[in-house]
Amino acid sequence: MSETQTTGTVTSYLSFRLGDEMFAADVGKVLEILELCPITKVPRSPSYMRGVINLRGKVLPVLDTRIKFGIPASEDNVDTCIVVLDVDMDGESLHLGALVDSVEEVLELGPSDIEPPPTLGSKFNPEYIYGMVKREESFTMILKVDKVFSADELAIAQEVAEKKISDVKAEGEKEESDKKTAKKPAENKKK
Repeated sequence: MSETQTTGTVTSYLSFRLGDEMFAADVGKVLEILELCPITKVPRSPSYMRGVINLRGKVLPVLDTRIKFGIPASEDNVDTCIVVLDVDMDGESLHLGALVDSVEEVLELGPSDIEPPPTLGSKFNPEYIYGMVKREESFTMILKVDKVFSADELAIAQEVAEKKISDVKAEGEKEESDKKTAKKPAENKKK
């Protein structure tokens, strides 16, 4: 899929909120929006990897975009959702879930509506910002979805996606059992 879904000179972007910041992704990269559902934690995974969900029989890695963008963590709420994205990884399509605070609206933007990203003073990596759109008194950052996640991050997500949900749960249960076993000798030494 292309990085922009263009109809004539207008492109559609799905806007979403992370904390006080607004972002938008090309609708051509958005496969669907899911209500927040139980997420199975993946043992020994990086902090940005929230876990996996079962999406119609397939493992979907779910990444916490707050952590990825350096935004402080917050509790999930009724508006928290998962935006399922189609990301290009070395010419192959990888589906992953991006956890967002809320989905706002679809923006129809022409090239003249989008300003170039700032070269200085932005707290976000300019490599994955396509541009910015002024909306009332704030800005919405238009993302280059294929550039947001590094090759290493995508490789980990792909590795997780290739597992079965039952394997992930079994790994988590083993890790919990190992933790309990490790605690018991320490507790016995205290006695």
